[in-house]
Amino acid sequence: MSQNKPAEMMCFKRMLQLTLAGCCLISLPALADMAELMPVPSKPEQAVKLPPGFKLQVFASVPGADGQYFRGPRFMAFGPDGNLYLSNGMDQQVLMLIDADKDGKADRIVTVADQLNAPQGLAFVDGNLLVANQDAVLRLERNAQGEWPAVRATPLISGLSTGGHGLKTLKLGPDGHLYLNIGSSCNACVETDPTRATIERYTTDGKAAGALVTLGRHKPSATWARGLRNSQGFVWHPATGAMYATNNGSDMRSASKGGSIDDDLPPEHLNLIEPNQHYGWPYCWGNQVPDPQFDDADFCKTTRGPEIMFEAHSTPIGISFLDQTGFPEEYRTDAIVALHGSWNRQEPSGYKLVRVKFSDNKPAEVVDFATGWLQGHAAWGRPVDVVSGPDGALYVSDDRAGLVYRISYKEPKK
Repeated sequence: MSQNKPAEMMCFKRMLQLTLAGCCLISLPALADMAELMPVPSKPEQAVKLPPGFKLQVFASVPGADGQYFRGPRFMAFGPDGNLYLSNGMDQQVLMLIDADKDGKADRIVTVADQLNAPQGLAFVDGNLLVANQDAVLRLERNAQGEWPAVRATPLISGLSTGGHGLKTLKLGPDGHLYLNIGSSCNACVETDPTRATIERYTTDGKAAGALVTLGRHKPSATWARGLRNSQGFVWHPATGAMYATNNGSDMRSASKGGSIDDDLPPEHLNLIEPNQHYGWPYCWGNQVPDPQFDDADFCKTTRGPEIMFEAHSTPIGISFLDQTGFPEEYRTDAIVALHGSWNRQEPSGYKLVRVKFSDNKPAEVVDFATGWLQGHAAWGRPVDVVSGPDGALYVSDDRAGLVYRISYKEPKK
């Protein structure tokens, strides 16, 4: 067993207090914990298994989660300067990783900002770096010499709902608007705050630009799509411009009302996000299947079902299309999704990267791409986010191991 098990369990209980707010009380001893913590291998590049021709190397090492939740490397974005920027979650930092000699390894790590409030999403707008704290979106400003750390953090969007699934992802869409996820306050409940379990849209100067136009005295809404328990990963299809988002389903669900917990329910989702659509949570999961605890089949018929599904509780987070990579041609129409891994299954799921194959610009199949972080009931790493770099490689953050990986491709010798 992990030597850090007591600390993990304490943090696990704390997370339950946050995510189950508003729900029925649950007996902790009946629940499984996330995959047991194991040491990071001395050579991670040999421990992760990839298809032939692909190579993984450690790009950077930063403080990791060490078995705790929401610490360590989280979301990434490449800046106009070509450097990789990284949020560090509950470590309250944004970092810049510099590979000056372009050898695929960071030479220097610069603190961009610290003492933040659970930063996650990063986006560059007109050369300026925006960071999504759990309660606000900030614009970070360099010093007079154009250097970091930031000398000022100016609020752009304020008053965001916190607690529960509080980490926010921020991206600039192809329509020139900012998109932001706001996760649910609970595991499975009817929210009283209409901004929870949504994806929101704003102008780049922070004004609400949701799906519904409000008139008169009504405050403009930023809500773009609803019924999304926790959609931390989203991206736009390079050919169609369609928006796709990963989504984490509820925990401790049963196939019947009052029945025993089924580890295989509900499945996780990849959704096609369209304005003013409802994606089911908390009333339904999968292909409009009613959650027996709510039993609202009529409403579920009005919701939008997923495009494709992942294994239950595998926790899909980051997603990236591969059109800008140097991967083989057959990969470039597809996407990679980071499955962060389960925390409440008897048999752990996730802890890997999967490839979502697209056919006719639509998701068609999910296959493993990178495995090896999970070994039996123990795991040494948890992939979080994936982004394509200007060098044609795929970059992967791992908040448990405290590593950022670089995955590249070279045609195998015949």
